[in-house]
Amino acid sequence: MATPTLEKADEAGAPEPGFADSPYITVTFRIRRFNPEVSEEASWQDFQLEIDPKERVLDALHKIKWELDGSLTFRRSCAHGICGSDAMRINGRNRLACKTLIKDINPEKPITVEAIKGLTVMKDLVVDMEPFFQAYRDVMPFLITTGNEPTRERRQSAEDRERFDDTTKCILCAACTSSCPVFWNDGQYFGPAAIVNAHRFIFDSRDEGGEQRLEILNDKDGVWRCRTTFNCSEACPRGIEVTKAIQEVKRALITRRF
Repeated sequence: MATPTLEKADEAGAPEPGFADSPYITVTFRIRRFNPEVSEEASWQDFQLEIDPKERVLDALHKIKWELDGSLTFRRSCAHGICGSDAMRINGRNRLACKTLIKDINPEKPITVEAIKGLTVMKDLVVDMEPFFQAYRDVMPFLITTGNEPTRERRQSAEDRERFDDTTKCILCAACTSSCPVFWNDGQYFGPAAIVNAHRFIFDSRDEGGEQRLEILNDKDGVWRCRTTFNCSEACPRGIEVTKAIQEVKRALITRRF
């Protein structure tokens, strides 16, 4: 029996019948570069790429690094919106490069890419995350209990679990914290991500450290610094209602009910 085969393209190189034209378009990426070993000042550099608009910004950054300029520096790991390591400002908004499709950010104009704000830039798109993670550690993001270790899992009702379900989605990308005007002006502020992770345990029925966390957030650099601009909720790539969580922590501080 004959094996079916695709018909070859004609000698002139014309596409085979039924095959679509090339999906590639020319896109300009304008990246804010900074290398402290070269200059104390940051500058913008343009790169032109032939790329499928259905690709992600992270794919474009890979293409630039692998084919055009190997010195371009950025963080990425899972490339699927779970690790949170590739948060950056794309066209003036905090986004994850691995979740942002080129076609969704007007590729007809130059696409600007720069490091997130409020944290010290170390090189190109990489910032020093230590202040961010220190605030996270300060709110004790772990279960606190007393008494003997249980012989079985600590159970809770579906209703109790739902109480803090939203804030369990945080991936520590810093998109919310680095979108906050208060954090830009004062790096001592705990920031939305730390408060969200405190919320996750304050409202956990199995936890006994709620009062401790509330006292930590009652500090002058704590939850009362929030000005409710909603930047954090808009920036969150996981859709967490960050501003709502912050307001619930404020209410718990006033009423001591949680």
